Amino acid sequence: MIEFHLDARSGVAPYMQLIHQVRQALRLGLLVEGDRLPTVKDVAAKVAINPNTVLKAYRELEYEGLVAKKPGVGTFISGTLSDDSLSEHEPLRQELRRWLDKARAAGLGEESIEALFLSAFRARTGTEPHTGTATTSS
Repeated sequence: MIEFHLDARSGVAPYMQLIHQVRQALRLGLLVEGDRLPTVKDVAAKVAINPNTVLKAYRELEYEGLVAKKPGVGTFISGTLSDDSLSEHEPLRQELRRWLDKARAAGLGEESIEALFLSAFRARTGTEPHTGTATTSS
């Protein structure tokens, strides 16, 4: 079963964080069709948010066809986002763990590691915001 967490510093609405976590778990194969999501009450208590926020996230996931409510029973995964490349994830995960160990050994903290990874990812995918200054020559 998925265990939700919230990052108050992320700037992302709590209900969207819950949705993103379910989607990520589906992509990674950690949640599969038929798995039960935690109850609204349990999620609200664990991450200290209003139950309506959890309901909003679950309704959006239902609208997307990823979950289905069964009254009196719970909310269950009814769709998937995983692909055939799941078998390729483990070697990449191991390589990433080695990289994280090197980053920690170099003295980088969690926020610095995350910033370095996101910067490299965005630069590679062309989504890095331009931060340099423009120069002109005569």
